[in-house]
Amino acid sequence: MTAAVDAVPAALPALGSAAPDFELANQYGEPVRLSSFRGQNVALVFYPFAFSGICTGELCEIRDNLATFEDADTVVLAVSVDSKFSLRAYAAQEGYTFDMLADFWPHGGVADAYGVFDAGSGMAKRATFIIDAEGKVRYSVVNPRGQARDFAEYRSALAGLKRA
Repeated sequence: MTAAVDAVPAALPALGSAAPDFELANQYGEPVRLSSFRGQNVALVFYPFAFSGICTGELCEIRDNLATFEDADTVVLAVSVDSKFSLRAYAAQEGYTFDMLADFWPHGGVADAYGVFDAGSGMAKRATFIIDAEGKVRYSVVNPRGQARDFAEYRSALAGLKRA
């Protein structure tokens, strides 16, 4: 076994704690740093792989309901272990206008920092973190493999940010 598989995964960030900062390239190769969104809320959406069925369905639902996020002053950042080249083709094919971030190298490093990297399969788990304008985690969910996220939970989490 490799050291990466034997390594102890990070824990999920606790609700109310500071979200781990990171910088990743988006689908155009542009650097995107989480902390640059202070003053706005962020929906950080980890998904296993581009072009896969459940992931495409979930991200298309976000695409089709982007106004829900915008109305809550929330930026969507979608993260997978795919390369920026794959993500650019995926975004173009599906019409995604939000940033698709490549957690490609070090492989799954950001997913690991959030406690959602599955070293055995080399992919990010299906997880969402809603981060408030101050950079604190206000909502998180990790879905079992093969189970899509419930979009209604996004609406509830975003409504909670408006009340906070």
